[in-house]
Formats: sequence, C-alpha cells, structure tokens
Amino acid sequence: MDARSIIAKLRQRQTPTQAELSWFANGLADQSVSDAQAGAFAMAVCLSGLTDQGRTALTLAMRDSGEVLNWDLNGPVLDKHSTGGVGDCVSLILAPALAACGAYVPMISGRGLGHTGGTLDKLEAIPGVITTLDEVRLRNVVTDVGCAIVSASANIAPADKRLYAIRDVTATVESLDLITASILSKKLAAGLDGLVLDVKVGSGAFMKSLKDAQALAGALAKTANASGCPTVAMITDMNQPIAPALGNALEVNEVMHVLTGQRQGRLVEISAALGGELLVSANLAKNADNGAAAITKVIVDGAAAERFGKMIAAMGGPVHFVENWARFLPEATVIREVAADSDGYVNLIDGEALGLAVVALGGGRQRENDEIDPAVGLSNVAQLGEKVKRGQPVVTIHAARETSADQVEAVVRNAIKISGAKPKVPDLIRERTI
Repeated sequence: MDARSIIAKLRQRQTPTQAELSWFANGLADQSVSDAQAGAFAMAVCLSGLTDQGRTALTLAMRDSGEVLNWDLNGPVLDKHSTGGVGDCVSLILAPALAACGAYVPMISGRGLGHTGGTLDKLEAIPGVITTLDEVRLRNVVTDVGCAIVSASANIAPADKRLYAIRDVTATVESLDLITASILSKKLAAGLDGLVLDVKVGSGAFMKSLKDAQALAGALAKTANASGCPTVAMITDMNQPIAPALGNALEVNEVMHVLTGQRQGRLVEISAALGGELLVSANLAKNADNGAAAITKVIVDGAAAERFGKMIAAMGGPVHFVENWARFLPEATVIREVAADSDGYVNLIDGEALGLAVVALGGGRQRENDEIDPAVGLSNVAQLGEKVKRGQPVVTIHAARETSADQVEAVVRNAIKISGAKPKVPDLIRERTI
C-alpha cells in the first residue's frame, strides 16, 4: 500500500478499504505519511465524501491508531460528548451524576475552541486540579470515584491529533466525515459501553441551522452504533447559554449551585435528559423518563456533589471543595453590570458574540498557547423571553481591568436584543436520533 493510491481512490470518489484506511491512519500516527499526503487526504475526503461504511472504517482506523482502553468494572462504562456551545458546563454535572447512579465515566474532554468554552479549562479553574492523568492514575480515579474528566493522552487516537492539525490549516475542518471520525475515534478509544451525543444548534453553536445539526447528529449516531457502541444523539437548543454564565470559574460556580441544590433550570433539565438516555442504554433504567428522574434525584439529594468532590480531590484539587467552593474559585478584579436600554422582553441572544467577548476578556484562547484567566467572563445573563425594565442588569462583566470591561461592553449590549414583543422560546431538547 501507499498513500498516493489511497488518495487517488478518494479523488475518483471510490471508498478505500478498511485495510487501506487502517494503513493510512497508522501512517499518520507514526509520521510515515507526510504532511502533504495528509493534507491531500483531508481535502479528498472533504470534496468527495465517504460512504457510511467508509466513515465507520475511518473512525475505527483512527481509534485503533493508538491505545484502546479496556475496563473490568462492576458497572457500565458510559460517556457524553457535546459539539460545543456557550455556558455549557453540563459535563461537570453529568459525569458525577452518572457515577452516583452506578456507572463509570472516563470522560475524555477538550479545551476551548473558538467562541466555545472547554471542559478542561473549567475544571482547571479549581486550584490544584490536574487533567493530564496517566493511564494508571486515570484507572484508579475512575475505579475509586466512578468518574474522571481528563485530556486525551498522546496514546489516544494519535492519528486524529495529527490529522486535526492538518485540517486546521487546509480549510477542511468542516467535513462531516472528518468531524465524525475525529470526535468518535477519541471517544471510542475510551472503551465505552454507551455514549450520548449532545449536538447543539443555534446562535451559540457551531451548527447554526437545524438541517446541519440533523446531518451531524445522524452521522455521529449511525457511525458510533456501527462501530459497536450503543449511541443516541440529541439535538439541543443553543440560542441562549445553557447556564446563565460564561467563563471558567463562573461556570464552575453555577455547577456548584446546581450540585448543592441551590439552583434548578436548564442545566438540570439537559443533564437529566442526556443522562436518562445513557442509563437506559446501560440497563440502569427502564425508560428515558425513569433515567432522567434518577439523574435528577442524585443531583437534588447531594449524591452527585459527593462524587464531584471526590473526583476533584483525586485529581489534585481541594479536599473540601464542595463545602467551600466560593473560597477556592478565583474572582475578577472588575465587576460591572450592563443594564437594559429599554423596557421589553429579551428577544434575541447572540451566543457566539458573547463567547467571543469572553475570549477577548482573556477567558479563552486566540492562539493555541495563550494562557487563560479563569476568573473573567460573564454572569447573570438574562434569559430569552425574560421581561426586563430599562436600567435592569441583563449581564454582569467580570474583567481583569477596566479597559477590558470597556472593550467588551458594547459587544455585550449588541448581543442581547430587547423588544416589545415576547418571543417564542425554543424547546431545550429539540430532537432525538438513534
């Protein structure tokens, strides 16, 4: 085999065999495939596309280019993946909630990308927390606590790491086939018994249209199931932030309010819906409603908070974080309220603009090696359909300097539109796909 013949096949709209895709993925991992060949491969897939079988074969080839974890535990190994949005800190609630329901969750997560926040960045807002665990420590934490939220090691799907970097500089990031293989190769390498996919749609998501979200959800669910992992995809609304806060420490603060029973709302609703589907797939609940009720129960009664606290301590964080989280989370120097200019209803929220405002404050990365300020961001974000009066705060800016707050205030004002007519608020759970 050689790279040129595989690329030529793709250019001629033929799907390479499983053996050919495995050879190419291994070549990506061990550097025997050149950057030029990797770029040509990505472009050929982007322009010609793959069949359903080809997409599954590429996913498995990329998964098998590195280590695939195996578990010997007394419960199912489950996970969730979100395609990214704003105020999306669901993983920090769902992982410990699933653990409290009898599952094990080795959640391999990522960092902020574009206007969306990263789960690892949020966790690392907690002093001492280390998300780069070696396999031995990961296994110990998952076995003892029931969950761990970590970054992918260099041994997990190395072909994807190489190909993703190439895609980023060759304008092939948006290929549905490559997106699917990239997401699932890392998730399936964790050795899962079940997976739920949270595909976001709306102003704060990468997928702005329902049609695009449906295409991605269908590709992900079909490919994961064909790869042997029972999977459900849910399309959820991202026309407003899931939590009323954007920014790493601020989102952890919202999570702790939920886990300690001080707040309900959208975070609990979506966590219960996603977790309920997973519990059904793992035979830990009779149906989705029972599964959602089980997730809600462990959130309300504190069992999920207990697991979260144990996970934080096991990953290097404070031992008594759950009892004293406000003491440990960093706070911004400048806190400024932004008031409504008129009476009316919150009619539109530009989630992407709010996410980019957080990046501009220093809460995200404009370049790969940028350091993040965990304290900055936005809080108390008004909800779609909320009635407000002129002068009433609709968002609070948390900044390191007055000049930074000045720079984003106009952006934040423009991102939250107020009108006299009350809008129809989209359902949080839009669709379910198997």
